Amino acid sequence: MSEPGPPDVPQGPGGSLRVVACDLSVAVVEPSTIVIQVMAARSAGRVLDEGFAVATDGAPDTGFHELTDPSGARVVTVSAEPGLLTVRYRAELETGGPTTTEGVARSPSPVAAVPSAEYLQQLYLRPSRYCPSDHIVGFAVAEFGTGNDVGARVAAITEWVRLRVGYVPGSSSVHDSAEDTLLTGVGTCRDFAHLGVALCRATGIPARFAAVYAPGLFPMDFHAVFEAYVDGRWRVYDATGLAPRASLVRVVTGRDAADAAFVSVSRGIADLESLVVSATVGADLPNDDGAVVVELA
Repeated sequence: MSEPGPPDVPQGPGGSLRVVACDLSVAVVEPSTIVIQVMAARSAGRVLDEGFAVATDGAPDTGFHELTDPSGARVVTVSAEPGLLTVRYRAELETGGPTTTEGVARSPSPVAAVPSAEYLQQLYLRPSRYCPSDHIVGFAVAEFGTGNDVGARVAAITEWVRLRVGYVPGSSSVHDSAEDTLLTGVGTCRDFAHLGVALCRATGIPARFAAVYAPGLFPMDFHAVFEAYVDGRWRVYDATGLAPRASLVRVVTGRDAADAAFVSVSRGIADLESLVVSATVGADLPNDDGAVVVELA
């Protein structure tokens, strides 16, 4: 991949261009394996330009490897030595087109066979670490029922979370689950998404967590939304209403935030030092009508 340049915002028809960027630094205390998930998913759009660079104490580091999971999410593992590890990512994408562009360097790692729709439905019906849907079945069924109109039920769940949970930055920790959010009534985008996922699963609707770049989000950061399987399609929902869904750029999809951390340590000791995220569109931000069906690429 090329060395990332400044995230200039090109203009294009229909606002289909997205420019996303992330700079992060990690203090590595001992030899470690760092797992990074900040690159736009292969499904997110046609890549016009992209750069990903890693350095340790300012010296370029090529000891990283890109993997692609069956959903198209891209995972980079870095074998890091002690020092300040910095990661810089920039991408310019055109949404709604092919996901690869001739001339942009790619990892040789092949994309695994895509799981069947039936398998994914079963996977995303199961309780998970941050979405213990089996703990809240009684409440969910009493509140939202299990009728045949799945779309109406997901819409009702999203609206309930929007009205009943207060968005309070810093109000939750990495240990809080959807059950905690239900009890406390406060949370961040991560918690809103977890609760939406858990309530859907508890009423028999497959649902999953998605980490995204979110043009229009303020203050800017990575964002979390959820997707529910409605009428044979994965539709995206966001009870926070903090960014228009049509502008979102998928990074990674999973059962919950445990599958979607932007940086984690699988071996060794390292601490996040800094994180700067940006995401822009090539035209005016689209309006987000909650009644309109939106799907993430």
